[in-house]
Amino acid sequence: MVTGILFLLIALLCLAGIFREAKRRNIFGAVYAFIAFAVLGYFSIMTIIDVLNGGGVPVGS
Repeated sequence: MVTGILFLLIALLCLAGIFREAKRRNIFGAVYAFIAFAVLGYFSIMTIIDVLNGGGVPVGS
């Protein structure tokens, strides 16, 4: 769960980076930030959904 939250925070920073680099007209930086946002955002949301649905490491035997 902690990994999902950390990646979500990083994805939000990437979202801010998309707008900053688009404002500077740095297309390469904006595309790179968008790819990072898409990958980390998807991974974090799917991780959080999985943990909330009872997935993850089983406790006990």
